[in-house]
This record gives sequence, C-alpha cells and structure tokens, in this order.
Amino acid sequence: MDVLIQLLERLLHAVGQLFANPFYYIGVLFIVLHYRKQIQMERKLFHTRLHSLLNETWRTVFWGWIGGLCASVLLLFVGVNIQFDVVILLWVITVILVLLRVRFLCLAYAVGILGVAQVILSWIPDMASLKETLPMLDIVRHADIPSLLAIVAVLHLLEGMLTHFQGARMATPLFLEGKRGQIIGGQQLQGFWPVPLFLLVPLTGGSDISLPWTTLFGANLASGWTLLAFPAMIGFTELTISKLPRKQARSSANLLYLYGIILLAAAVAAHFWSAIVLLGALLSIVLHEGLIRYNQWMEEKQIPFYVHSTRGLMVLSVVPNSPAQEIGIQTGEIIHKVNGYKIKTKSDLHLAMGLNSAFCKLEILNEEGEVRFLQRAIFNGDHHQLGIILAPDQEALYFTEHRPVHLFSYLRGKLTGLLKNDSTKSM
Repeated sequence: MDVLIQLLERLLHAVGQLFANPFYYIGVLFIVLHYRKQIQMERKLFHTRLHSLLNETWRTVFWGWIGGLCASVLLLFVGVNIQFDVVILLWVITVILVLLRVRFLCLAYAVGILGVAQVILSWIPDMASLKETLPMLDIVRHADIPSLLAIVAVLHLLEGMLTHFQGARMATPLFLEGKRGQIIGGQQLQGFWPVPLFLLVPLTGGSDISLPWTTLFGANLASGWTLLAFPAMIGFTELTISKLPRKQARSSANLLYLYGIILLAAAVAAHFWSAIVLLGALLSIVLHEGLIRYNQWMEEKQIPFYVHSTRGLMVLSVVPNSPAQEIGIQTGEIIHKVNGYKIKTKSDLHLAMGLNSAFCKLEILNEEGEVRFLQRAIFNGDHHQLGIILAPDQEALYFTEHRPVHLFSYLRGKLTGLLKNDSTKSM
C-alpha cells in the first residue's frame, strides 16, 4: 500500500512536469494543424468535410493519454534509465528532423541517431577536451541507449494497437495519379498521437520505499526512485490503392508489432552486451524505413482497386451522418443499379436518382460480389448523392500528388502537391 501511495504521489508530480513541458503542447499543436490541413484537402476534393477538427483532436489526445498510461505501466517493469536532459535532446533532434520530413516525427529516428552518435563518440580519443567545448556531448555519451530503444519498442507496440483498432476510421479518401496517368482512388491512413509517458527512473533521495518487484533491466532503484514525465509522439502514414482501410490497418498493425518485438529484443541484448548498441540504434532507423518502403513496394505491384468498372461505380467513401452511412453503404462497394436503372457513369447515377425524387432504391455489390438491396426516402436537405463519395473518373478536377514533404509544405495553408488535371501545379 505504501508503494502505491508513493507511486500516486510521484505520478501527480510527473503530471505537473508534463504540463510544464512545452514539447507536449508542440505535439498537440501539430495534431490540430494536421487535422486542419486534412479538412482543407477534403473540402477541396469532395466539397465537404469527413472529419471534425474538434472531435478528432479531442479523440487523439484522449487515446494518447490512455495509451501513454498503459505503456507507462508496462515500462514500470522494464526499469529504464533516462534523464531529463536526454528527453530535451531527443525532442530537439526530433524537431530538426521533422523540418526535413514529416514522417521523422517518430521517436525511432531520434533515438537511432543518438545511439549512433554515442558509439561514434566512444571511438574518438581525448573526449575530455571535446566535452569542455561542447557540453552536449556529455549528454550524448551518458544516455542509456538500451532504455531508449525499449521505450521506442513499447511505443510501437502501442502504435500497432491504436492502428489496429482506430486506423480504418482515420482513413482519408484521395484522388491520385496512377502509373499510366489515369486518375484513381486511394485511401490514406494517417494518425498521430501525443503520448505522455511516466517513466520509473532511479534518483538519489527520490524515495525511501523499495519496489516489491524486480525490473527487467535491473535499474538501480535501491537508493531511490521517482517518475519522470516524457512527452512522446507516435504516428503512422500509409497509402493504399489496392486494399480496404480495415485490411490496410490490420496489415500495418502486424508490421508494427513485429518491429516493436524485434527492437525490444535488441534493447534487452544491448543492455547486457554493449557491443549490440550500434546494431540496435541502426535497427531503430533501418527497420522503420523498411516498413515504409515495404508498403510502397507492395502497393506498386497491386492493381488499383478504387476504380469504376462495367459492374457500376466504386464507392470511395461516405460522408459521416449522411443517408449513405445510415443505410449501410460502405467503402469498396459498387453501386450497380439505382431505381432499377443500371449505373455505368456518374451521369447515369444522376439520371437514375432523378427518376424518383422522393425515394431511392439501390442494388449494391459488396466486396464478395453479392447483391445488397437498400432503400431510403429522400428529404429536402439530404446530402448530394446521399453522401456517397465516388472514385474519380478522368474528368476529376484535382488529384493529390503523393510525395515526401517537409513540415512547412505539409502544414501551410495552400495544399502542396494538389494538382489540376491539366498537369499544371496549383501552387
């Protein structure tokens, strides 16, 4: 009971540390700007929004806290060793990296770079004089890389869980340029979570009550321990033109689980054998890049799924709270007939819906090719096309150029990479 009281007291103190840390607010601000940019793109492409800025920001922060508390409980049994100045240095490295590429917001890159730098510094003779010139080198040299690798591993296991259960609902439909210049549909699964971690760390005079369990890393907690607030960011970005969002989310989650398990094994090995530190640091970066490249490679080999066919018009998405969502139309289904009229083009759809202005009967082909019969009354004020967002045709006014961007291009008001269908950039 005394240990539990001590933990709660230290946790309250760590929460105060977190709210005093500007980097946590930087993470939340990035989330707000991310969803603002996403909603702008949705309005440009579909003349409506599919996400709510307030709801998505609140949900992201909420699940970040839930995930952070769960990860913190797990890390209580790992016994990491990390100092506040290392936390600051990691965030500085992350901010610099994200100015180059948004995907570098992940902690894996900063920890990997820090680990490689530490190994390189250990090879340099006469470090004492260098430390006097650059005090930051002392922080790098004394950083506990195995502990940091373990934190990255646990965060990616958490990211895998969030991706598995929430990735599909975070999908954003896109219009893209295919290999042969045709306009095709796609789904971008993109999510970021600000995760507050509360780490059990050794501290002289931190507590006079010993812990009733032994940590994995055997951290020296006999002289005292406390909880350190560590604001972290996790996130993923995947683009698919060949799979439904739920299938892509499940595939991405499995790869994140694998990454987390491999990196955790490397962290444990590096803790007991320092020669593995360089390998673990390199794995942190290389494996993470490998996940991204693997998904891109797999997608390049696939046949586009979100295109219209002779069977009908492909549903790319549905507007939330629209009639289409109400009657159960789903992404990836095909509108085969409307009011008994076979649909081949968007003009056919408009004509068929106009046959009965008060009621609409639909024949929908699901993923297995089976016919579903749906119907609904049409009321004044109902969303255009019942709220169905169709895959693009070659008359689409805009499509998105998918390419790596730096932070300012990603977040600025004008959507970088949004092109008109006359092959001229809309800058």
